Amino acid sequence: MLLLVGLGNPGSKYSGNRHNIGFMAIDRIAETHNFPAFRSKYQGQLSEGLLGETKTLLLKPETYMNESGKSVAEAVRMIKLPLSNIVVFYDELDLVPGKLRMKTGGGLAGHNGLRSLKGHIGADFRRARLGIGHPGHKDLVLAHVLKDFSKAERDWLPNFLDAIAKHAPLLAANDGLGEDATYQNRVHLTFHNDESISEENKQPEQTEKGTN
Repeated sequence: MLLLVGLGNPGSKYSGNRHNIGFMAIDRIAETHNFPAFRSKYQGQLSEGLLGETKTLLLKPETYMNESGKSVAEAVRMIKLPLSNIVVFYDELDLVPGKLRMKTGGGLAGHNGLRSLKGHIGADFRRARLGIGHPGHKDLVLAHVLKDFSKAERDWLPNFLDAIAKHAPLLAANDGLGEDATYQNRVHLTFHNDESISEENKQPEQTEKGTN
């Protein structure tokens, strides 16, 4: 079994925020792989389905970002999953927009959602770090993460989420232990291929000059 967690804040006020890219990733995985509607459970929104042949739970905590660990800890306690079968999707300031990096364990990098998770379940869960870029100064970080993605960012965001969702079964391989390096590479290749196609489609048509 696998548990995929997206970090974010509940409610329409926050739905388009950069801080909510974890929720967006979980929603796109659910849509792409035909998971049933989310329902209230474990202090969050939960959906259960299959990624490949692996039973998978998708969880969006509704405890707000700073208390995300409460919801995840309740789920982990009830279903008794090891941390190696938990993947958490969240916004990463230290990665450029549209970059995915997988890792297991590590520091908190000032992320309050991660801090809450560490306090409730420990730090050695798998992490899907979703780049949103840094505003350039620490005093600007809060406003940056709590603002909606800009119009320019919304040009690449759908392709990024599609790539994340398309290859999600790799996270569930090996009975939920996953193939994280392969997943990271496949997402990267798919996303950048889609971006290249999009850029080509935006180019004005070139007309050949006739030779008389």
